[in-house]
Amino acid sequence: MRRVTHMTWNIRGKRVLLTGGNSGIGFATCLELCRRGATVMLTVRDRAKGEQAVAEIRQAVPQADISWKLLDLAEVHSIEALAKDLLEEGQPLHVLIHNAGVILSERRQNSIGIEMTFMVNHLGPFLLQQRLEPLLKASAPARVVVVASSAHNRAVRGLNFDDLQYERSYSAGKVYGASKLANILFTKELASRLEGTDVSANCLHPGVVRTQFTRDGDAGGLWGLMFGALRFLLLSPEKGARTSVHLATADPLPEPTGGYYSSCRPAKPNAAARDKDAARQLWVESERLIQSIH
Repeated sequence: MRRVTHMTWNIRGKRVLLTGGNSGIGFATCLELCRRGATVMLTVRDRAKGEQAVAEIRQAVPQADISWKLLDLAEVHSIEALAKDLLEEGQPLHVLIHNAGVILSERRQNSIGIEMTFMVNHLGPFLLQQRLEPLLKASAPARVVVVASSAHNRAVRGLNFDDLQYERSYSAGKVYGASKLANILFTKELASRLEGTDVSANCLHPGVVRTQFTRDGDAGGLWGLMFGALRFLLLSPEKGARTSVHLATADPLPEPTGGYYSSCRPAKPNAAARDKDAARQLWVESERLIQSIH
């Protein structure tokens, strides 16, 4: 982990972009950041859901400075369009929260043949990060927050760089766990590459949260039944959002950048998530894939 020395930090008036903010942890995070005076932009795949989320937040927080933008992390053209829009606006970006994610019971591909869990949970955020990094650096001090998960422990042997998109063998839990491991490795390498820029990068496990995660047709079968059956044993979205809010608002951040957090405290991910060589290799492979689809 790398240390970043920030000026005094106050989230009030800071501009925040959060992916996937119309429900669950993302919605709860947006709501709390608006309560604290941040200017928040949430992203959605559907206009109606964006308008509904913004209306609900404004009803709860009448003074909220909240808006929505279209983003489908499964599609490169959508990521590029959002990034272009934000760069052309010329407004600062102080906090980028990579929150959106999916779990898919069956293997699917996007319009250009990239496996969807890998694309939405890792490669899409990777591309968005690359496109918006100049804006974050120009707005420094700034923060990047990545919602990972303890599900990375499913990938105890690390990432399979010979089959990152699981063309040979697919199971929802295994692939989701690998994507969450990718989140942690991405954060670690990003923090290293941001050294000296006054832009921090940290990731987190939100807890096992009662959300809409499997209710939009993303997961079915046993995964959908399992989340439904356990729904009342899980954390509320508000509790799940606490660590995201902490990493966006803490003054100062209590640990060096590049960390993994749980319950608002530094935590220790598994050995595969602490592999610096794997973090670098994932970055290089992600860049190669991005170049190949442009």
